[in-house]
Amino acid sequence: MNPRQRITLFVVALSQLMLILDGTIVTVALPGIQEELGFSPGGLSWVMNAYMLAFGGLLLLGGRAGDILGRRRALMAGVLIFTLASLLGGFAPGPEAMIASRVLQGVGGALAGPAGMALITGNFPEGPLRNRAIAVFTSVGAAGAAIGLLAGGVLTDLVSWRWVMFVNVPIGLAILALTPLFVRETARVPGRFDLAGAVTATTGSSSLVYGLVRASEQGWNDGWALVSLIGGSLLLSLFVLVERRASQPVLPLHLLAERSRVAGYATMLLIPAAMIGMFFFLTQFVQLQLGYSPLQAGLAFLPLALTILTVSQLAGRILRVVKPQTAAVAGMLLIPAGHVWLSKLDATTSYFPGIFVPLVIMGVGIAGALVVMSMRIINGVPGEDAGAASGLLQAMQQIGGSLGLAVLVTVYSSVGLEATFLTAAGFSVLSLVIVTTLRPRAAVAEPKEGMIVHL
Repeated sequence: MNPRQRITLFVVALSQLMLILDGTIVTVALPGIQEELGFSPGGLSWVMNAYMLAFGGLLLLGGRAGDILGRRRALMAGVLIFTLASLLGGFAPGPEAMIASRVLQGVGGALAGPAGMALITGNFPEGPLRNRAIAVFTSVGAAGAAIGLLAGGVLTDLVSWRWVMFVNVPIGLAILALTPLFVRETARVPGRFDLAGAVTATTGSSSLVYGLVRASEQGWNDGWALVSLIGGSLLLSLFVLVERRASQPVLPLHLLAERSRVAGYATMLLIPAAMIGMFFFLTQFVQLQLGYSPLQAGLAFLPLALTILTVSQLAGRILRVVKPQTAAVAGMLLIPAGHVWLSKLDATTSYFPGIFVPLVIMGVGIAGALVVMSMRIINGVPGEDAGAASGLLQAMQQIGGSLGLAVLVTVYSSVGLEATFLTAAGFSVLSLVIVTTLRPRAAVAEPKEGMIVHL
């Protein structure tokens, strides 16, 4: 990898980190936000939900927008919107301004996120070099939630909750300055937007995410949650019918013709569904049971982030000696193993080994599974569809997180913490079953440059 490519990868990975960590960075700052801005207990949840709803609902549209308008242009537009929204949120005088800033952050993220991954396909030739770039990009995204908790704890404890928003401004400005210099624009897909597909995709995804978010707060028998879930499912079914007839669909359905890629997308739905419970409930456990401060709670997740980043950096070497399918299966065995360990948490549990060891185990598993599945999704995708493929990947992650939280909160309120972690383990086991069932028809450990293969 030459120096220019290293900077290119740094820029797109930094943009991904900024978007992903913003999903959790405000978590530990919520008490300060509530106290200073006067949020009601019910309204406070929308500091998180507004971002998730806008981001998850617009990802499919954002991915296709990058294909048509240019991915570098989409990345810069998204980062600009995100940066300005962060500045607005940092200066927010009240609840309305804060929620508006979070919605705008989600809009910017939906443009920038798919564009960042799609730019890898245009700046790195398919083969070992691209695989390494995908590994770095994926690991940054996978570790971003843990890094967000750490950064939120540091900024809240040492400065102010407002800096969980302000911190995005210098990062965004750096990305905007470096992108035109080091990131090569990809070819634009001629044509215009599939309006019917865009409307049904956006409204269907948003409705589904909203229904899951509401179910996690109000329960599955809540009327609005059920209406949103049913409506979202119907709209997404209509979206598939629309896409089958569209000349330039938002989501080209041939992307789902390869069964191993379908398994990759299923993994991107189920692994985040499993991991969201670990972040949500473990954060509360270390603060309420172990008495950790926000800063200490953030530091508690550092082993997870460091393990993901380290193992992902070694992914290229590992895949030279281990088949990708083997690496993915091994990872999907380690993730539920970590959840089963955490299911034994009680008042006598200490951080080491009771929390530290399962976090490291899951970090190895997450890196192995998600890196291979990301390669499986992206490799072999026609260049003109890279944005759409990336948008669907990230949409699966967002919907998976919302689904997991809704299910796991329900399990926790009904049965308890042990059953919650075991249910999370079940999501990972289901992913393992799908991946072993929908195996690639042909797999190679290290694709040659220029070959179109499916890992």
